[in-house]
Amino acid sequence: MWRLIPLSINNAYMNMAIDEAVLIARMKNKAPNTLRLYMWNPSAVSIGYFQNVDLEVNIDACHKHGVDIVRRSTGGGAVYHDSLGEITYSVVTDKQSIKADGIVSIYQKICGGIVYALEILRIKADFNPGSPRECPNITVNGLKISGNAQLIRGSCILQHGTILYDLDLRRMFTYLKISWAKNINDVIEIASKRLTCIKQISSMKLSINDVAEALIEGFRKAFKTEFTEANLTDFELELANKLVYKYKSKNWLYHGVYMA
Repeated sequence: MWRLIPLSINNAYMNMAIDEAVLIARMKNKAPNTLRLYMWNPSAVSIGYFQNVDLEVNIDACHKHGVDIVRRSTGGGAVYHDSLGEITYSVVTDKQSIKADGIVSIYQKICGGIVYALEILRIKADFNPGSPRECPNITVNGLKISGNAQLIRGSCILQHGTILYDLDLRRMFTYLKISWAKNINDVIEIASKRLTCIKQISSMKLSINDVAEALIEGFRKAFKTEFTEANLTDFELELANKLVYKYKSKNWLYHGVYMA
């Protein structure tokens, strides 16, 4: 039996703080395996743990338009999280529960929940194992619809990722820096051949809640488990409220370190 924390909306700093708090709680056996669904408000850019924010993010544009910038504890690349165009999942589990150990096999097992979810929505999707430069992802007709990132601590895993519901490439690349591009139109042209979203490919009028429900069913099938809806524990809430200062700090954003 897994815990389900239903769809919620937080700012970038609290979203990342909650993910880390749940992982720590699971490592201490203070929380069960958990699936959490969430959205971002305001919109945000998150960068991978090993990235340089100055190289990946148009910081001035983010500040001008009130877009949060946060460094994740997971790896992977910079991601724009639109407040209306994306749903994010977070899975915290031990390896034994999902019967996977290697990095790619863990990605494949967890991403299987997304593949099943899209199947429920009548969208045929495929798992892409990625490359040394890109984390594993989910594609539809060769176009990326879900990116994922991972952190492993001992026997416990935090994996979170995006499912693109809607897509505004001009907005996305207003906030993300692409070093090789001469102008934003070049980026949009190339990205339009690499990215897709549910609204573009589905013939049904699907809401965010429809996608959330499909994700719950998809992960239930992938993990062969049932979910019990529950809130964060007091331990997790207190820890998240402390960790949020880490994710807001300039030392963490610019250098990946935090001195409390």
